[in-house]
Formats: sequence, structure tokens, C-alpha cells
Amino acid sequence: MPKVSSVIVPYASYLRVYEPLAAFPEPERSHWARYARRPDRPSYQDELRRSLADLLPTPPVAVPVQESADAFVTEVGGVVCVCPWRTRLRGWQALGALGRELPAPVLDAVLPPLVRHQAAQDYERWQTRNPDARPWIRSATWQVPLNWFVLVTDEEREYDKGSGDAGQAGADGGTAPVLRYRTPMVQARRRVARALRTLRDTIDEGPLTDGLVDVGRWLEEFHPRSLVELDYGGLVHVVPAGELAADHSAADVAAGIEALRAGDGEAAGEAYGRLVERWRAVRDRRSAN
Repeated sequence: MPKVSSVIVPYASYLRVYEPLAAFPEPERSHWARYARRPDRPSYQDELRRSLADLLPTPPVAVPVQESADAFVTEVGGVVCVCPWRTRLRGWQALGALGRELPAPVLDAVLPPLVRHQAAQDYERWQTRNPDARPWIRSATWQVPLNWFVLVTDEEREYDKGSGDAGQAGADGGTAPVLRYRTPMVQARRRVARALRTLRDTIDEGPLTDGLVDVGRWLEEFHPRSLVELDYGGLVHVVPAGELAADHSAADVAAGIEALRAGDGEAAGEAYGRLVERWRAVRDRRSAN
């Protein structure tokens, strides 16, 4: 495998669930307990670099041959919680969505049809043996889906502008910017349910409602004492610091839903307009690159 670069890999945001060790059966529970004590755990950037490195050989490796034994780890009220990477499963799922993201000629150049076909067959066989499998991580490129912001509140926002050159953070001794939200699972589920009631009572079914139903079903798969994290991930390296500092998208989403609940269509439209303008600017950077 090619040597992994230390260069920052941007563009992706993440929605993660950290489950307490008690949620995992043995022997996986013991594995994660030992893993959590490691001092050298990899970061999300390491995970993304490894995935991109698999695309360099000929033919490219569309999905890892073995499932990852890595995870993200945090502590909640003295309880160790882990978020398994499950890179292989997520790779299969991402592969299925690539056709909607890339033009056919580009997709064929990056991942030839034969490689994609083989990966799809492997996934089908694996699903037969693992019908209840689900990822602990969802990701999005060049955006944070608006339905993710329903899960959190502005009071849970954590922003650190970092130090040094953000584009080389970690390579020059500087620290990378961080913009994330963390909330207890029970709060995330309650907010989804409340927002869905409001949306269904006030507007027609659409992408926001459908996305919220989907993410709500996903959350129900996890332990009720889990932690939910919305992380801007690599987007912090492409969005200017001033715009990051001023980004309060969760507050705008909450204001829009509350305005709908109160029957104030004008205020709801203003909140939605702020969100559209902010995230259009991010997507425009994708086009510029």
C-alpha cells in the first residue's frame, strides 16, 4: 500500500454514535475495552486517508477486504463509549450512492464497472450473513445535511479555531479547527420526534421530512445511553475561519421549526434563507475545485 500522507483530507462531515461498552456483545466488548486504553488511536483523517489510499492501486480497491478494527473513543459521565469505524460496511453503502454523485464517465474512470459489480456481489453475500448490521457513522461531502442539525442545539455547539496553518495542522505543530455538536441520544430522539410532528402538521412531505424520518430510524438502532456527535470534519479546512465562527446552523434550523410551529411563515422563510445561503457558498467551493 502507498505510504499514507500527512496532508489534510477535507470535504466530509460526519454524524457519529458512540455507544457504551455494555451495548456490545462479547468478545467485541473486550476488544473495545482494550482498544480504548491505547494511547495511539487514529483520527478521522487517518481513516479517510486509508480509504483514499485504496483507490491508488490498479485495479483500485473499492471496499476494504477486511473490516476495520478501529473506532473513535470518548468518555461520557465516566463511561467509556466507542464508535466503530466499520469502514468496509460504509464503503459498500457509499459505493451504492456514487452513481448519484458522479457522472458515469468519471465514475467509470475512478472505479471500473467490473470492480463495482464485484463489490456489489460481495455486499449482497455479506448482507445475507449479517442482516441487522448498521454503521455507527454517517458522512456527507461538501455539506452538513440540514436534518442532522435537528438532533442538536446551539448550546451544544463546540468551536475551536485551532492554531497554526489549518491546511497543515498536525504537520507543523499547529492544531486543526474543530466545529462539532454532542448530545445525549435521548435528547436527539426527542428532538427528531418533535420536529417531525411540526413538519407534518405544517408543510408537505419533502426532502427534510424524509431525511429526518431516515435519521430517526437509524438512531433507534442504538443504546439509549449513547452519545450523538455532529462533526464538521474536513469542512473546517475549506470554510474560512470567520464563516465557521459565525455558523450557527443548528440555531437557524431550530428557529425555522419553531416559527413553523407558531404559524409564522415569514420567520421560517428567513431562517431557511440563511441556511440556504450559507450552504450554497460551501457547495460553490466544490464547483470551484
